[in-house]
Amino acid sequence: MTIKKKIFKNYFVQHFLALIAVLYIKLVGLTSTIVIKNIESPQYYWKNKQPFILAFWHSQLMMISYCWNNKNNINILASGHSDGRFGAIVGKYFKLNNIPTSSNQKSITLKPIFTLLQNSNYIGITPDGPRGPNKKVSDGIIKISKATQVPIIPIGFASYKFRTLKSWDSFLITKPFNRCAFVWGETIKIPKNCTDNEIEEYKSKLEAELNNCIEKAKIETDA
Repeated sequence: MTIKKKIFKNYFVQHFLALIAVLYIKLVGLTSTIVIKNIESPQYYWKNKQPFILAFWHSQLMMISYCWNNKNNINILASGHSDGRFGAIVGKYFKLNNIPTSSNQKSITLKPIFTLLQNSNYIGITPDGPRGPNKKVSDGIIKISKATQVPIIPIGFASYKFRTLKSWDSFLITKPFNRCAFVWGETIKIPKNCTDNEIEEYKSKLEAELNNCIEKAKIETDA
């Protein structure tokens, strides 16, 4: 482990850096115009108090709370690694609850997720997280939707002024005094009797829809 990683894992360092991140995100939110399109997709579920799984790429996590127009929090499935814990500290300031997973586990324990969905709560999943490949949907989100019969709603985000980090996901840093856009996608429902081949098809469908939402969001930021 490098010295830099040891420092980042320190409790006080993580909380100090998280506070800086929170202040920066709030500055971006306060100084930027944020457009939200196709919000009818989630509104049906919010109005009828029905759960859904919010899907977005890992790189777009920074501003995700600004897409949300419901009093109930988003429960974000996060990594048990130090970066996941850092995200959980930041998230609590934006009504994002953390669903932790152990960094020692090769597979995710699904019981907390199933419990939340059964109680009509909302889950947020980055289908390419926590370690990639970047913008490639894994089996997990499709299998969770299939098992619980809770639909997936994808969302894409774009901003006019930004920079990307040299990380595995090319994490998007949105700049202040900006024009930003969220575009909600169409609801994707996974049949209970979905076969393995069909799971692959739904993975491709979700991947395409996520990227399509981002392209539409980019158009809005140029308007």
